[in-house]
Amino acid sequence: MIVLSVDSSSLVTTVALLKDEFILGEYTLNFKREHSVILMEKIEMLLKDCGVDISEVDGFVVSKGPGSFTGLRIGMATIKGLSMCSNKPYVSISSLDALANSLITFDGIICPIMDALRDSVYTGLYKNINGELVKILECTALELTELADILNEKGEKVIFTGDGVSKHKEFLTKNVNNYKFAPNHLSIIRASSLGELGMEKIKTGEVDDMNSAPLYIKKPQAERELEQRLAMKNENRL
Repeated sequence: MIVLSVDSSSLVTTVALLKDEFILGEYTLNFKREHSVILMEKIEMLLKDCGVDISEVDGFVVSKGPGSFTGLRIGMATIKGLSMCSNKPYVSISSLDALANSLITFDGIICPIMDALRDSVYTGLYKNINGELVKILECTALELTELADILNEKGEKVIFTGDGVSKHKEFLTKNVNNYKFAPNHLSIIRASSLGELGMEKIKTGEVDDMNSAPLYIKKPQAERELEQRLAMKNENRL
């Protein structure tokens, strides 16, 4: 089985081509360029360099979020288009799942974090149980203080990964008891990790339809209330 996977949920554009258990190729660009400009370019380049025609691809995988609303829409629209034109299935996978999957061998809690602005993050908690990635906390948006309390209460060692690490590293260092940080090359979403998860779903027929939408996690209640108060204050000034 040949699978093409893409992620555009953050500043990173990443595209991978997998054949069964092998990674045929992967392009990852962590640079501020518009996904709408480079995503199809990288897909075409990867297929050409791997000597694979689009007709040979058996399925497609895309990140469904959380992440940048615009980036998620671009990625999903691109993969839906390829799926529809080729009449091949596609699967959408959580960005957090892909981050955690890159660290599946870690013996403890895997905690991917993506910046959700101010002092909050998109996150989920995972563990390797008998060689399988198991989610022990569903994808959600949490304030950093909430996340630290949850992890300290569990009392296990934890590894952080994701683009939220660089921004919140100082807080995590001071407020989480037993932690470590993933190496830089595993702290960004890799399309190959996404593709591995998606391939398993395609094999079992757990595929998406054209009505599938990106995963838009709501902001924390405190943040929404703050925005409402600011909006009301601005209205009163008018």
